[in-house]
Amino acid sequence: MNEEILVGYDGSPDAAVALNWALDEAGRSGWPVRLAYVFEWLTVTGWIGPGVAPGVWPDEAARRQVEELVRKAAADAAADRPGLTVHGEVFDGPPALVLQERSAEAGMLVLGSRGHGGFGGLLAGSTAVSVTAHAHCPVVVVRDGQAATSGPVVVGSDGSETALRALGFAVERAAQRDVPLRVLRAWEPPGDRWVPPGFDPEETAAAERAAAEAELATWRESFPDVPVEVEAVPGSPSALLVEASRSAQLVVVGSRGRGGLRGMLLGSVSQQLIQHSHCPVAVVRER
Repeated sequence: MNEEILVGYDGSPDAAVALNWALDEAGRSGWPVRLAYVFEWLTVTGWIGPGVAPGVWPDEAARRQVEELVRKAAADAAADRPGLTVHGEVFDGPPALVLQERSAEAGMLVLGSRGHGGFGGLLAGSTAVSVTAHAHCPVVVVRDGQAATSGPVVVGSDGSETALRALGFAVERAAQRDVPLRVLRAWEPPGDRWVPPGFDPEETAAAERAAAEAELATWRESFPDVPVEVEAVPGSPSALLVEASRSAQLVVVGSRGRGGLRGMLLGSVSQQLIQHSHCPVAVVRER
């Protein structure tokens, strides 16, 4: 794995916010940043008469404009952040597929939630959702107005393999930022119609908290200076994490938790956060 931050960039306001977030991250990690503009050629048929052949849009002139846009964005970023290595590159193909493929060579992929192709009614565009579901490295989705620089790093914990990977990612980010880590572990209370005999909510909360603490043990040893708060709370994981995102600078989750079906590449909690979080969301999945 190359320790490089790949940024999906198309010149949109959301892409600019994502780039700034990536540059801040690079300033802490020392990783180089690569802007990736994915240029999709479309065959335009329209009406074909004598001597008229299908055309291609955008054309070569448009591609040159894109290359200049990316070159200037990378140069401006490097000038604003002395000491950082910033590259720009234009790729050809479907944006989601190309970014998924390129993520195999990156340490982190950063996206704006919607690019130029986004619809106003959608909180997160199809490219962001698709790439997050299929990428080969952690994906951070940033929406315009979200990039808070204060507050803790919040991570969702449920004991699943992807949640354990998310926990490691979150501890490292908290250490880099010198901020506390808040670990949230949601548990589902029994329904109103039937309560198991001997059910004790305090005992259940204590057991869930103990499980979260056990998962943290190794990371506490590796990062003893990171303040950690562990909470075991009854309720919906997605609702609790969305609410916690109001006061966080980053929320971290695994791509699928304990309730995820193997056929689903992205779990419901990850999907809900991408759409509704009030701060940037990192989705960590197995490589």
